Amino acid sequence: MSPLTITARDAVTGPVLEITGHLDHATAPELRQAVDRVTLASGQLLVVDLAGLEFCDSSGITALLAARNLAMEQCGDIALVAVPANTVRILRIAGLDRVFTLHPDTSTATDPGSTAR
Repeated sequence: MSPLTITARDAVTGPVLEITGHLDHATAPELRQAVDRVTLASGQLLVVDLAGLEFCDSSGITALLAARNLAMEQCGDIALVAVPANTVRILRIAGLDRVFTLHPDTSTATDPGSTAR
């Protein structure tokens, strides 16, 4: 099992959280804590880069939904990028691919003119 690593950085559109490892029942609270430290200005985008995500269970999906709720409360938005195929499948089955904006990579998500889904 790979530990969860969360790296935060800023982009022109807002904060970016890079997630690496396993996002599961044991590590989901770490993502929630990282998201709680994020402040979005109105209209900013929280980008969650999942390129390094190795595993995500229902607790991880719930933590991503909590991140979305926080972004919305702060009058911002959220985008998931580089979502692994197995996680995209779960999002599609649950209908969450219509809730989250999905991008192939961080540069696409942080391009202010991007509208890809």
